[in-house]
Amino acid sequence: MKFVLPEQKKLVFECRFPIRWGDMDAMGHVNNASYFRYLETIRIDWMHSILGPLKPQGEGLVIVNAFCNFYQQLVYPGDVLAKMYVSDPARTTFESWATLERADQPGTVYAAGGATMIWVDFASQKAASLPDWLRKIADAAL
Repeated sequence: MKFVLPEQKKLVFECRFPIRWGDMDAMGHVNNASYFRYLETIRIDWMHSILGPLKPQGEGLVIVNAFCNFYQQLVYPGDVLAKMYVSDPARTTFESWATLERADQPGTVYAAGGATMIWVDFASQKAASLPDWLRKIADAAL
């Protein structure tokens, strides 16, 4: 099965990191849980790039769901090229997407996943309106 990125997604960030020996399972390929760690890595690195260091006070982003679709097996050794996309800003949420490729095989998506991101007031533990600057980032039409 070949991955096709849905329309109206905006590329906002890329990063590269090594596949670690410990990411593999007994079957000799990267364990499914490691893919979620890879998706978390690009999401957190992107958030650091737009928000600075994450702080447990004030307001910020959290995820309310996450998914991953597996297309091909990643194996050690190698590097992952992760690409992050955003779309569909709403009052308090937007969608984040990421593709995982091998850096030595750019354009071949090994897995793709995403998460619904929600802007929250950490003190009240309630959703808050997306700041205008973040809405602009998440708006793929811009």
